[in-house]
Amino acid sequence: MAKINDILEEIKALTVVEVSDLVKLLEEEFGVSAAAPVAVAAAPVAAGAAPAAAAAEEKATYNVILKAVDASASKVGIIKIVKEITGLGLTDAKALVESAPKAVKENASPDEAKEIEAKLKEAGAEVELQ
Repeated sequence: MAKINDILEEIKALTVVEVSDLVKLLEEEFGVSAAAPVAVAAAPVAAGAAPAAAAAEEKATYNVILKAVDASASKVGIIKIVKEITGLGLTDAKALVESAPKAVKENASPDEAKEIEAKLKEAGAEVELQ
């Protein structure tokens, strides 16, 4: 368990872009999608966490809601991020962005939800975690 905690601490030190690259490498290496490894990895961490840490984390999963797109933001960049997150085609991702407020990801782990939120906010989107 100590080895897993060490790995987790190293991942926490990475930037969002580095974590995204790591996820892509893990997907390619093991032939899996990000949804399954994140859900499996989140469960042991939460189960082994101290009671104080568990109390601090309110929810086990979040829905990431795209509320709006900043008028000065590049909508193309946001569409690309939504396409990457959802696995939708370009047309469907564009439709999702244009129909905001809309859920981009449902039942995401807290870490995944925060990563998605950071990516979208950086691109100029208004995002809410529910």
